Amino acid sequence: MAEYSAFALLRNALSGNKDWKPAWRKPEPKASYDVIVIGGGGHGLSTAYYLAKEHGITNVAVLEKGWLGSGNVGRNTTAVRSNYLLPPNTRFYEHSMKLWENLSHDLNYNVMFSQRGCLNLAHSPAQLDDYARRGNSMRHQGVDAELMTPAEIKRLMPMIDVSDTARFPVYGGLMQPRAGTARHDAVAWGYARGADRRGVDIVENCEVTGFIRDGDKIVGVSTSRGEIRAKKVAVAVAGSTGRVMQLAGIDRLPIESHVLQAFVSESLKPVLDTVVTFGMGHFYISQSDKGGLVYGGDIDGYNSYAQRGNLPIVEDVMAEMLALFPSLASVRMLRSWGGVCDMSMDGSPIITKGPLPGMYLNCGWCYGGFKATPASGFCFAHTIARDEPHDLNAAFTLDRFHRGILIDEKGQGATPRLH
Repeated sequence: MAEYSAFALLRNALSGNKDWKPAWRKPEPKASYDVIVIGGGGHGLSTAYYLAKEHGITNVAVLEKGWLGSGNVGRNTTAVRSNYLLPPNTRFYEHSMKLWENLSHDLNYNVMFSQRGCLNLAHSPAQLDDYARRGNSMRHQGVDAELMTPAEIKRLMPMIDVSDTARFPVYGGLMQPRAGTARHDAVAWGYARGADRRGVDIVENCEVTGFIRDGDKIVGVSTSRGEIRAKKVAVAVAGSTGRVMQLAGIDRLPIESHVLQAFVSESLKPVLDTVVTFGMGHFYISQSDKGGLVYGGDIDGYNSYAQRGNLPIVEDVMAEMLALFPSLASVRMLRSWGGVCDMSMDGSPIITKGPLPGMYLNCGWCYGGFKATPASGFCFAHTIARDEPHDLNAAFTLDRFHRGILIDEKGQGATPRLH
């Protein structure tokens, strides 16, 4: 497959852009593969890419029930960060950050990764102390973190009110300068192209309808396009994990599916050049390269598999945005969408072998799925190829919930919707 370059761009521009080749093939599924990856989102595609790139396993099929990238990878607010408190999460997401920093070069595809920083605002002295604690933990683990004063925040974001008369006074904030955003669709397309050029089959419109067993072992899948055998079957379907695992007879998992809504405003001149989170509620916002404000908040509080949300959350998110930035009151919302999050009991992911022989499971991403895309695929591929976890995902087991070794970043307990 041809490399993308400035020369290729110029050559195709002069020829009317008629010679561009498809970014990936549209193959018919083969009868068998070494590995089947169920789910053509960011995590499934990155898993296939790293299986081929890092482990030389190219006889791989990615099965997607719809079109590539139709799930959560294209339904998020594009933030990328590694500002976590607990060591298993910090190490994992920092590895993801390092992969993000070279991802466009690695894939030969511009994922539009912009390291504009992520600022968590503190609205009380106690919250600032908590951010200082988290920042110190990050720095001890080699991750960048800076405490900012209200004056420094005002210089960064002139439209924010940091006076004592503000409804929620700003006492400071925790900044991770290397954090930022990436173009979500480009991430899916880049990983798809990279996997395809290494021999991986990406099979769209191929819904898994069941699992094929040899005794207790999973040896393939039944699909809307026929049976496909495989030595190993990996499940990376985010919010659809519960439904897919039921097809294998697994009725109970420590996750719940909830809708997370995201919103984009009409295009504005540049007003916000970083990612910002609100400390007095759950709200986050950034500005895209096209000028739209991209923002979101809490998940809908009920279980759902629908890729749409409900109006109370819309009202809640808008109220928090205006509490933080009253000057945005007259800005019009352009569109919204919903992704289905698989919320785990402790708020941390699951990347592991099992729960059946021949099966591998990647789920429980809560709000962190997009930023984890590179490291998730890297670690899941390692687990599949070597039948043992990478050091970075060794803690993200399924049996930690039975053993009581939880990774509860927020200290919310076993209530998935609160994580």
